[in-house]
Amino acid sequence: MAKLLIIITVMFIILIGYGFFEAFWIQIKVTKITDADVPPSFKNTRIVFITDIHYKENFAREQIRKVVEKVNSLNPDIILLGGDYVSYSQDHIKPCFEELARLKASIGKYGVLGNHDHRENERLTKECMRKAGIVCLDNDSLWIYKNKDRIKIGGVGDYWEDLTIIQNTIHDVDESDFVIVLSHNPDFAETLKTNKVDLVLSGHTHGGQITFFGLWSPFVPSQYGQKYRTGLVKTEHTQVLISNGVGFASNYPIRFFARPQINVIEL
Repeated sequence: MAKLLIIITVMFIILIGYGFFEAFWIQIKVTKITDADVPPSFKNTRIVFITDIHYKENFAREQIRKVVEKVNSLNPDIILLGGDYVSYSQDHIKPCFEELARLKASIGKYGVLGNHDHRENERLTKECMRKAGIVCLDNDSLWIYKNKDRIKIGGVGDYWEDLTIIQNTIHDVDESDFVIVLSHNPDFAETLKTNKVDLVLSGHTHGGQITFFGLWSPFVPSQYGQKYRTGLVKTEHTQVLISNGVGFASNYPIRFFARPQINVIEL
């Protein structure tokens, strides 16, 4: 009995140790999007998507700096950010964006807010985004041009804390245009009743954060269960890429078979 107790204790310590290690073991995940709507000039465009940084006391500023360095090393054309930049205190907002200001993209940097950003300080978050050179696309959109071609990038407000006004993105697009929409929460995709959005980029779920060997998680912050936990999900009208995110929302730095991610989308 004593030996069994020792074995269980050792295994528990190993699992906890691995979970702590995985929380900072960032994966670069590449997804190739093949879509007839992508115009010729945007073929091979590299988009880097980062979300759910959750900068706080147990996610050091040095960690954000490492994320920025990894992103810049990927030579992105476009950088997109999916919200939840900080957690638990508005004091973290300014230093977080001082680091994110160092992100480099040849075309531009764009982002939306997540539920935590609304709870900490929406106004300050938007102000710091602007100072960092990140265009806030909450219920807004813009055309990006290359040669004679163009694609549209839009965003919606957080599904839990704000309005999600997709019409501000699709009011001037045709179904033949290539359109990307940022939505912090992937549940928003269930509300889409249009074929004018080619790709939705989301975070929020952290891949379940603690999973049963990457197959199932006991807690996914979604009303649709495991459907939008992680990865590329096809819906009736669009496809949604859900990132595991970079950080962790809990007070404890732990992940289990849901590695933090920087997502690379290649058109």
